[in-house]
Amino acid sequence: MRALLWLLLAASVVANVFISTFAGWTGGLQVAGSVCTGTVLLGSAAGLWLTRPHDGARS
Repeated sequence: MRALLWLLLAASVVANVFISTFAGWTGGLQVAGSVCTGTVLLGSAAGLWLTRPHDGARS
């Protein structure tokens, strides 16, 4: 599960960089792409945070 969340996190960052720089999208299409990849990024980050190990050790 965590491996899939890490994969989604990395893929969303790469997709967002691609959309912002190389895709050549402008206007609403670029905004829509960034919103979609940002939603995946936030969702996977929240999933990783919720599934973090609870071992009681704090640093």
